Amino acid sequence: MKKRKEQSGLHPWIAALLTIVIAQAAVFAERPGWQKEQADWQTGNGSRIKSISYPPEKHPPMAKSRRPKKPEKELIFPQATRRASAQLKSTADSEVVFTNTIDSPAVDGFTPWIAISVTNARADSETFDANVENSIVGSYLTSHPESDYIIGIFDTGASAHVMGYEAGHLAGIFAADLLTSNTSTISGVTGEVDAWVSQPLGIFIEGIAAIEPNEKLWNRSKMVGQSNVAIMVGQGGSPVDLPTAVGSPMSVYFTAAFNNDIIVRRTRAGSDYNTPDIRIYQQDDPCIPTYANMIPLELRPLGATSVQYIPGLTGDFDFEPTSPSIIVTSTSYQSVFFVASVDLYKGIHSAIDKTRFMLDTGAQVSVVGSRVASRLGLNPAHPDFEVEIQGVTGDISTAPGFYIDAVDIPALGDWLSFTNIPVVLLDVSSPEGGTLDGIIGMNLFTDLNFTLRGGGMFLQDDPAIYYETISQVTGDITGDGVVDWLDVAALADAWLATPASPNWNDRADLVGDGIINFLDFAVLTQNWPQ
Repeated sequence: MKKRKEQSGLHPWIAALLTIVIAQAAVFAERPGWQKEQADWQTGNGSRIKSISYPPEKHPPMAKSRRPKKPEKELIFPQATRRASAQLKSTADSEVVFTNTIDSPAVDGFTPWIAISVTNARADSETFDANVENSIVGSYLTSHPESDYIIGIFDTGASAHVMGYEAGHLAGIFAADLLTSNTSTISGVTGEVDAWVSQPLGIFIEGIAAIEPNEKLWNRSKMVGQSNVAIMVGQGGSPVDLPTAVGSPMSVYFTAAFNNDIIVRRTRAGSDYNTPDIRIYQQDDPCIPTYANMIPLELRPLGATSVQYIPGLTGDFDFEPTSPSIIVTSTSYQSVFFVASVDLYKGIHSAIDKTRFMLDTGAQVSVVGSRVASRLGLNPAHPDFEVEIQGVTGDISTAPGFYIDAVDIPALGDWLSFTNIPVVLLDVSSPEGGTLDGIIGMNLFTDLNFTLRGGGMFLQDDPAIYYETISQVTGDITGDGVVDWLDVAALADAWLATPASPNWNDRADLVGDGIINFLDFAVLTQNWPQ
């Protein structure tokens, strides 16, 4: 095996381009009288929210306790949605559109878990572009691929594919000597870590529904992916291992369907994974679900042409990657998905037609940056809640959170609208330079079935989200789309609880009267089974 040494200075400008970097998080003292709950939420770029603090009278809505709410369709007036009624009356009828309005989304959304297999599939040493593969090619790196697969995140906010140190060993990357001596830097809230750059290889993905209850991944016939792609691999020795994430260089070439009305649960090596049913399709697959409402996206910086790594000459006068494979353009690197337009409202303040919101399927929370926060009148000294964020180095910092009155995302068909939205205030570096307006996280998409069409990049279709709202099942406390004994158990765990009780579960309050008792049990039994 080659001796590896750090070469993070080899291309110092690459480090700033490879990953979306959370640039700042304020540090606050513990607030007297506030309650604190432990959490474990993805925020993207290897960072996680480890706890949330809040005043006892204002418990933030969380996925584990939020009662499913069917989105309501209503009329809104673009550019004047949340303004005074006198202004609304003067708006022309031609400006009226329909929205699907979702009230009080949770702070935390779902994590899109996928199964990942790795092979040695690469091109010759003078070919730097990744190849799109509609089935597995190459040879597995281990003799037991049905067991030596990885569970990772389908992460559109990651500009390169990343694999943790332990995952890299399980996949066979270390044993197969598929690491170069080059490193790239991943930066986060509290610092930065270096990761190895791999030799070109093949990486293939599918939803975790393909994993059998015995934890085996026998059927890999529907996996798709890329060959000749260089990835980042954790070096080990850090207090926090890097998460495994398949990023935008993969999602740009395929269509991913997220079915939130079907929750998939799998156990792997003692860890539980709950996620929507995720299916990965070729762009022209006729089996892709079709939905009437379309949210335009943009792949930015514009002008993306291919996915490739930056080569460098070795001592043997051969080429090997000096950076992981990323989406490249004619002038810059690291294109990711942006929502075309976002409108935000807080009291009398608004931030209209913001175009620098990144779509990040790897983030369970939504974020606003300082520019938008200032337009909305948010004061970091007086937050509605606070979160503790653990960065890639393992260190902890604190960031303020707020409730936004409304967020509208324009669409062809029905707009998508949210009210009483929890957001975290962070400034996140943008691949276009400067910082983002914010991040649209998966807490806003838990009540939707949707497809993310990557568009195929150069000279093909623009990327887009197509969506429909989910009809909620009355009596479904656990949120798995079924009324069964799991819901009875959840009701029993919250029996006689009120919002002030430590075992309060808003989902179990089926009547909505603020106490969980026989009235809620009656609603559940009336809908049994469903």
